[in-house]
Amino acid sequence: MNKVLKNSWALFLGMGCIMMAYGFQGSLLGVRAVQEEFSLTATGFMMSGYFVGYFIGAATIPNIISRVGHIRVFAAFASLASLVILIHSILINPFIWFLLRVLTGISMVCIYTVAESWLNDRSTNKNRGSVLSIYMVILYGSMGTGMFLLNFSSPVNFQPFILVSVITSAALIPILLTKKKPPTFKRIKAMTLKDLYEASPFGMVSSFFYGTIQAALFTLLAVYATSMNFTILEISIVTFLLAISGAISQFPVGKLSDKYDRRLVIVISTFGASAFALFAILVSRQMYLPEGLATSKTWFYVFLILFSFCSLPMFSQILAHTNDYIPKEKFVAAGAGLQFVFGLGAISGPFLCSIFMDLVGSNGFFIFLFFFHAVIGVFGIYRMRVRKTVENPDSQFVAMPQTITPAGIELNPTTEPIAEPEKKLEGNKDIKI
Repeated sequence: MNKVLKNSWALFLGMGCIMMAYGFQGSLLGVRAVQEEFSLTATGFMMSGYFVGYFIGAATIPNIISRVGHIRVFAAFASLASLVILIHSILINPFIWFLLRVLTGISMVCIYTVAESWLNDRSTNKNRGSVLSIYMVILYGSMGTGMFLLNFSSPVNFQPFILVSVITSAALIPILLTKKKPPTFKRIKAMTLKDLYEASPFGMVSSFFYGTIQAALFTLLAVYATSMNFTILEISIVTFLLAISGAISQFPVGKLSDKYDRRLVIVISTFGASAFALFAILVSRQMYLPEGLATSKTWFYVFLILFSFCSLPMFSQILAHTNDYIPKEKFVAAGAGLQFVFGLGAISGPFLCSIFMDLVGSNGFFIFLFFFHAVIGVFGIYRMRVRKTVENPDSQFVAMPQTITPAGIELNPTTEPIAEPEKKLEGNKDIKI
């Protein structure tokens, strides 16, 4: 563990800053959009821009890294993300914010790809599981911490936007000063959608709908809380609880999915999330009223945590379920394919959810979550009836962030062995230029 931290501390520190700024930014824009009286559909459209950019960036980043190199790409796109958030505070318009969110999405997927391919290069077959665990803790912990920065200053001021920019820029310092040699970028080809569906129809379909759910959940939770008259501190608590409880739940749920039929665990988890979304609606009642008249939010927090416990580990479960039906050498390609499908679903999530909220009010947010989780559950029950479970000893649950790129999927210890860093160096000595 100490060796992992020693070799990658600069990258971990830089990614910690990036994720702190990212968590802060998501809540900040949601709250500010409500305060600027953007319509709910305009807000959902604006928030979906991030996933459009993420999708575009995922397709173009391999060529950019191959031409320019890891350090320059990280510096360029971290700088772009830092610049873009400042423009939000100057040009306040839903369509302009949509375009800026596209740029943020492109920047973030480039940063993720650089970080994860770098970690992959620094890892060995013995410690890559530990590297992935540390990376997950840093991602979720930093994002959760960043959400409390919403209390730094009122979202109607320009100071919070400057703080996001400062934190993002600070991420460059440890990366640019590192003496470690950047890795050679390795392209990873995703499994085709046809092959992916043939291997696991449930894996592919559930990944699409789960992308729709998660995109809406993380972009519009702050919008929902603001529309229910939560204070800034309460909004910070809500978004923090979502991120941290979801991270904690990965491991117990993962153990269950390795012990029992993985599809059954996914179906129970998704119906559990549907139920807790419904309970959140029932206890919300008069939360939106002024202080003194509003009902207690305690049970709302409880059901949000339980929803997160059921919902957030599902991407890792879906990935493990898909791996049950394919050989080990295709695990990374299948993961890249599922991430592609997840991204397709994510593009529509915030906009569709905002339509639900526009039609039935703020609780349309949880109605949306209830509906799409139920869709996954119903399809899962159907697939359990038409296809038997298979035992694949190579396939195991490994907790992964939903933002994982193909380079990061290689950190999964159950995938094919990776080339050891020492072996790479030895091989380079024999090359004559």
